[in-house]
Amino acid sequence: MSSKYQNILILTGAGISAESGLATFRSSNGLWNNHRVEDVATIEGFQRNPALVHDFYNDLKKEIQKAKPNPAHLAITKLQKEYPAANISVVTQNVDTLHEKAGNKNVYHIHGQINQAVCLNCGHILETFGDVDTETICPHCEVMGMMKPNIVFFGENLLYMDKVEPLLRQCGLFISIGTSGVVYPAAGFVQTAKYYGADTIEFTLETTNNNYLFDKHVYGKAGETFPQYVEQLIKG
Repeated sequence: MSSKYQNILILTGAGISAESGLATFRSSNGLWNNHRVEDVATIEGFQRNPALVHDFYNDLKKEIQKAKPNPAHLAITKLQKEYPAANISVVTQNVDTLHEKAGNKNVYHIHGQINQAVCLNCGHILETFGDVDTETICPHCEVMGMMKPNIVFFGENLLYMDKVEPLLRQCGLFISIGTSGVVYPAAGFVQTAKYYGADTIEFTLETTNNNYLFDKHVYGKAGETFPQYVEQLIKG
């Protein structure tokens, strides 16, 4: 791998947040924090029972507010501060704000953010860690009951793809941390980066579905392995 990169793209998934104590969505049992995914992460579920969905994300907000970034998050901040003259961006599938808490910059939440709600009437995005429910009034259009958690539900389009696609084409180094390689289109990001000539490396606990697309695999807890890698990268 090159000792100097101009553009680095870091993709993070549920595994990096799990090391901070946040529950991951496990497709094997279809549950997320003891709720059926169909009930809390689909537009049909929201239309069927918006109060339940709001309660779920309001509770998740409280859980996320207590969570603290771990050494892997902090190592990203160190890399962004100390790696010379590089543009380093973070694309995350996580809806938590641990990247922001750790001081990471250039973060793109392609699955949305827990501390945001979007008005289905006018498109205004409300940023709050307070509760949002069926009686919340949009501060922009003043219509009540149209706020939806700004979370990308199954079947909805990812956010920020107009920003992510150029980053994938331009990066010289693509790093994946804590992703399963199962959820598309994010699982295909490495393929795009590799096609355009990027070096690719993954930090994972276990073999991923798309592991054959990575030049290097580092197994173990990212909070332990990734900071060591960052130190090596900074030293060149």
